[in-house]
Amino acid sequence: MAYVDAYVIPLPNANLAAYRKMARLGAKLWMEHGALQYMECIADDVKPGKTTSFPQAVKAKPGETVVFSYIVFKSRAHRDKVNKLAMNDPRMSAWGPHNMPFDGKRMFWGGFKPLVQA
Repeated sequence: MAYVDAYVIPLPNANLAAYRKMARLGAKLWMEHGALQYMECIADDVKPGKTTSFPQAVKAKPGETVVFSYIVFKSRAHRDKVNKLAMNDPRMSAWGPHNMPFDGKRMFWGGFKPLVQA
């Protein structure tokens, strides 16, 4: 059964083009290094809730949207191998804490084992 990494970030609307550029590079690198699927999704029908929601989880500010992303791997071990290769790829050096188009302090992420897969 597969393994999935997922993350959610707040993205300033003004930084959408820069994020798209970074995401395209991420997709290229992760797929080249063996990921099975790479998906970057921008909020379309995401409203603040009464208790919790995607915007609340990332403390979205006015002028920000939410990005939900996931990468699919063969297994957790495969994820660890692919992530290491992708993160150490010299092309990744173009992006780092000094020039991220979003606030990484409000990002959350995790690895997940599928419960049901179709």
